[in-house]
Amino acid sequence: MASSVASRHVESFLRWMAVERGRSINTVQSYRRDLIKYEQFLSRIGKDILTAQELDIDAFVRSLQSNGEAVASTARRLAAVRMLHSYLVAEDLQDVNPAGRVEGVRVPSGVPKPLSVEEVEALLSAVTGESGENLRDRAILEFLYATGARISEVCGLNLDDVDFSSRVVRLFGKGSKERVVPFGRTAEKHLHNYLGRGGREVLIPDVWAKSSDKDAVFLTNRGRRLNRQKAWAIVHNAGVLAGIQRELSPHVLRHSCATHMLEFGADLRIVQEMLGHATISTTQIYTKVSQEHLLNVYRDSHPRAKKS
Repeated sequence: MASSVASRHVESFLRWMAVERGRSINTVQSYRRDLIKYEQFLSRIGKDILTAQELDIDAFVRSLQSNGEAVASTARRLAAVRMLHSYLVAEDLQDVNPAGRVEGVRVPSGVPKPLSVEEVEALLSAVTGESGENLRDRAILEFLYATGARISEVCGLNLDDVDFSSRVVRLFGKGSKERVVPFGRTAEKHLHNYLGRGGREVLIPDVWAKSSDKDAVFLTNRGRRLNRQKAWAIVHNAGVLAGIQRELSPHVLRHSCATHMLEFGADLRIVQEMLGHATISTTQIYTKVSQEHLLNVYRDSHPRAKKS
């Protein structure tokens, strides 16, 4: 039976990715899951990572595809396998990278589907009430849209990361890269409401489960640091209340923030800096979205746009 534990070579690679390459805990955990799946496949065919050949890796990719796995997931797993074997070659544990010539998995270029400005207004206004939970949920929604932050960055936010005097927040993105992002008066108002009396204080437990939880801006109902699952639920429930007829995630608010900023004239490189994108090509996806919005508005509103 294939092991569900990574081999020592994989664990060595993961430590290297964390320490030398600065990959986040979430990224390393994702690599671990992908590589355990790879090792399990190799075990079933009587191989391991040191004896794997190009044909074996091809067979691994085909097995993922035949099982109906999403294209993006297969592409991610293959990328992890390639990086692992590159590391093994660099450490003189293999002579050549058997994944080096394996044909890549083409991922269709998906364009994010942001909310309209009206939908965002409906979503942010959907959470009402003065309970600690309601104040927290409204503050999270406003903060996500105001800053374009990743949900992992929001979950990791500490009290001393927020500077109300300058209305900026310190975020730690992928690879623990730090950036400073502004937020507006509306987000400031709702953060103040949540951090004031009757908000965060009513979520504080009698005893902290972890010492680091007491520094967290956003707490769960049980007084622990907000987690991704809870954050997803908050956005999903607000979408239901707002009557938005599609599945929502925190990332939709990040998409919407970027797209709306570009639509209202923000410079592309400013949006890149704000979102923490390593390359501007990632941010340019939102330019395409903005252009499509422009074309749709033109076709719907220009008196001669529909004439043949």
